[in-house]
Amino acid sequence: MSDIVILGGGFAAVWSAAAAARLLRQQGADRTVTLIAPGDDLVIRPRLYEADPATMRVPLDDVLKPIGVERSAGTATAVDTERRRVTVQGRDGDVSERSYERLVLATGSHLVRPDRLPGAERLHDVDTIEAAAALDEHLHALPAGPADGRFTAVVVGAGFTGLEIATELVGRLRAVAAPHGAEDQVRVVLVERADALGPELGPGPRPAITAALDELGVERRLGTSLSAVTEQGAELSDGVTIPARTVVWTAGVRASRLTEDVPAERDDLGRLLTDRFLRVPGVPGVYAAGDTAAAETEGDHRTMPSCQHALPLGRFAGHNVAADLLGLPPVPFAPDPYVTCLDLGSAGAVFTTGWDRRVQWTGETAKARKRTVNEDWIYPPTNDADEILRRADYRVSTRRPVKAGPA
Repeated sequence: MSDIVILGGGFAAVWSAAAAARLLRQQGADRTVTLIAPGDDLVIRPRLYEADPATMRVPLDDVLKPIGVERSAGTATAVDTERRRVTVQGRDGDVSERSYERLVLATGSHLVRPDRLPGAERLHDVDTIEAAAALDEHLHALPAGPADGRFTAVVVGAGFTGLEIATELVGRLRAVAAPHGAEDQVRVVLVERADALGPELGPGPRPAITAALDELGVERRLGTSLSAVTEQGAELSDGVTIPARTVVWTAGVRASRLTEDVPAERDDLGRLLTDRFLRVPGVPGVYAAGDTAAAETEGDHRTMPSCQHALPLGRFAGHNVAADLLGLPPVPFAPDPYVTCLDLGSAGAVFTTGWDRRVQWTGETAKARKRTVNEDWIYPPTNDADEILRRADYRVSTRRPVKAGPA
């Protein structure tokens, strides 16, 4: 039996493990923390829209081993909360059970791909490192392919991910096309079912987003959906066919299926509703963090399925699950105030504050902030137990000060 079992290999899981290990070490408790994840790396998922996505990873052992967290390679396929057991399938196919005293469910979310869309198998996405690497390989192979629509990409979904990949693809496609004298053939088309860009982002950042898309030449087809994908291109619901060799799907996300094994209330995304201490009400010994948790924050809001909330959710969940095990009082979840920082490719970025997303910075000022987030803040320390445990403290801000002037 493991005292604390953490399911998942993303930001929330890693920081849950580190925070639990930190409190146990502080209390001199001889208890075990085990993280069960299918992969060997922490994937820097927020960066998978960028070029060279296969490099966006950190070895889990470089974070977990120095702080004494056991890592078990395998995929959790079921959770039995009554028996306090997890079913795990190993890489060799063998199935076993792992018992626990306390559990943190941090298995994340996944993109909901359209299973009934004709030609869905031709769609690319950036939801996993494998999918993002496949897209990158596909882009570099475009010059050898058919000429019609060779350097045209259709991106479906104008939400956060869709906007970031669409604006980034302009530069990535130009880099591929330029050596062949075809840079002027690059075309990116953004398709969105709603009548507005970034419908979930609200009206605040929309002018800055629109200006960036105009600067980059990204076309928009709003109030339109994808009807089919063929070898020749994308067929849209309005009857238009866009010759394109690349179609990227970004629409829709769902929490890990394992949340369905927990007899508790879930939201529309399948996330478990937690109390203020990230416990799952009515299910003793079970906590949720990251994209599997819909936690209350800043009044009547719920956390967003994002890296920004995954890191503090992990730290608080890890601290509280260890505190529960040791009979210590829990601490209420209290992350940094909500912000957004949307990358807009070579057109810069847009940075907003508050749940009404008031624009603070745009252009290069916001881009500098985004680079700092992507290339520094979200990376955990490695092979340094003291620094890993220091950063695992729930009282340490996820964000560090940044100097920036007006946009």
